[in-house]
Amino acid sequence: MAKTLGEVIAALPDDERVAVEARAAELVKEELSLRDLRKAMSKTQTVVAKKLRVGQDSVSRVEQRADMLISTLRLYVNAMGGQLDLIASFPGRPPVRLKELGEIAPKLRVGKPRTKARAVRGS
Repeated sequence: MAKTLGEVIAALPDDERVAVEARAAELVKEELSLRDLRKAMSKTQTVVAKKLRVGQDSVSRVEQRADMLISTLRLYVNAMGGQLDLIASFPGRPPVRLKELGEIAPKLRVGKPRTKARAVRGS
């Protein structure tokens, strides 16, 4: 009969079990959802929404996204009083902090906005 993970961990020597449990706790701390992060900062969706000047429902949608613009994530983190840093890690090289990626740049409007091509009318 197969053993459960709990049974395997319980059977480890005390020092190994403590080390495994400590590392598991570290990993859990490192992995937070945006919702968990907001709650850890003692902020409500309403408070974050007011700082972002959006409705509470918009904050809820951001928290449920699996993919978003870096600028959106940066605004969300800033609204909670934090700062978003993007770090790229490569084997055999020190980590690199990426600058300006996701910064909000002023919108430049050059020429007319692009529109969909219209079908040529037949005769």
